[in-house]
Amino acid sequence: MSDNEREARRARLDALRAAGIDPFPARVEAVERVAAVRAAHEAATEEALDAEPPQTAIAGRVLALRSFGKLLFLTLVEDGVRIQVSARKQEIPPELFAAVKQVDVGDFIRVEGVVWRTKKGELTVDVRGLTLLAKSLRPLPEKWHGLSDVETRFRQRYLDLLANEQARDIAFLRSRVISGLRNFLDERGFLEVETPVLQAIYGGAAARPFTTHHNTLDQDLYLRISDELYLKRLVVGGLDRVYEIGHNFRNEGVSRKHNPEFTMLECYQAFADYRDMMDLTEGMVAEAALRAVGRTSIEYQGEKLDLAGPWPRITIRDAIAERAGVDILAAPDLPALQEAVRAEGLSPGDAPTWGVLVDELFSAHVEPHLLQPTFVTDHPVELSPLAKRSSEDPRLVERFEPFVAGMEIGNAFSELNDPDDQRERFVEMGRAREQGDDEAHPMDEEFLLALEHGMPPTGGLGIGVDRLVMILADAPNLREVILFPQLRRDEGTPSPEDG
Repeated sequence: MSDNEREARRARLDALRAAGIDPFPARVEAVERVAAVRAAHEAATEEALDAEPPQTAIAGRVLALRSFGKLLFLTLVEDGVRIQVSARKQEIPPELFAAVKQVDVGDFIRVEGVVWRTKKGELTVDVRGLTLLAKSLRPLPEKWHGLSDVETRFRQRYLDLLANEQARDIAFLRSRVISGLRNFLDERGFLEVETPVLQAIYGGAAARPFTTHHNTLDQDLYLRISDELYLKRLVVGGLDRVYEIGHNFRNEGVSRKHNPEFTMLECYQAFADYRDMMDLTEGMVAEAALRAVGRTSIEYQGEKLDLAGPWPRITIRDAIAERAGVDILAAPDLPALQEAVRAEGLSPGDAPTWGVLVDELFSAHVEPHLLQPTFVTDHPVELSPLAKRSSEDPRLVERFEPFVAGMEIGNAFSELNDPDDQRERFVEMGRAREQGDDEAHPMDEEFLLALEHGMPPTGGLGIGVDRLVMILADAPNLREVILFPQLRRDEGTPSPEDG
């Protein structure tokens, strides 16, 4: 925006105040919704409206202005619905016509008038009274070009929502997805709960936390990386079906699939296992798709996907064998697995453990090919410290990850409820931390105390809401579906320390 344009808007603001007009009044007189006005008169002909002109009062933001000398047209938008407003010099007092001419694009106004239809058939409200509700001191993005700078789109999302119809559509789609997830669980007897975001001991995932400090308690606290350990405490307490939709925080990098602050749905069902959670996942994702886009057959980045169940189920062993030619269970330790990888002409890299190498093989050779919804099951125990061991192979756990469009969208277990086994897993993770793994799970004595009081067999599931929305919105980047994604600080943005 040029300095001259801003100065001109400031001058109009000063003139309004000098004339005793409040450019930011607190109260808005009664109005009709623009959508209601359109619905009530959309079918009326020009002749019918002229014969008996309906009266209305509407409010909204001015998105466009067109002047034809003695005739002015404004485009007004309220809650995403647009309507044309006209001012005809010969039909209104001079001071009212002058007031309309002083309106800027971006201003919020209330208009009283009569509904008519132009020769081109456009439903229009002809001004009979105008009230300024809020003065805009900066212009909006140009209507047809919108925001071309990606950084500006995300830093000033309010402008993106005004200029970009798709951004607005995604915001509404996201709301429908969350409503669908919530409705699905509510109908099955799950109780929505809230658990602490500030935690004395973080846990429930392998991740680095954000650390803060409580001044009064003189105690370091952590932003949660998962809801899991608190939700399982509630199952111990007799709340057999619980869920939470909330924000988690992980001190990690930013990519098209990662944001340090993200939304998770976690749910836990007593007397269930990971097979039950697969059935739950299929139904819940299908419900979210139906609520969001009206169908389970969708397209993501040119790939046709069918989200309706049943989804294929494949073990991580079979998936790696199929894509990389390596049988992970035939190579029981790290040296043997490294040799098996080399035998296939692949590089084993520098993975520190057998489980990590399994995970790297899967990520490199399998994950990109999992386009259709698929459950990948039976993961290494060392990567799953909170899951119950497989009865068929103690090196594995009863765990699955759902994949769609080459992305993991969740994680689920038959939850470990043996407190002694859980303690041993925490101890093992402690050794990993001592060896430099800063994402290894910490010891949590309070959680172990809860388990010692007894937790029934339980199935647990976490769904990454942002990634699910990304797929349903056909968005290439997570930042498109998070209204305010994390960005590097703009050098021109003052920090709190700047005063």
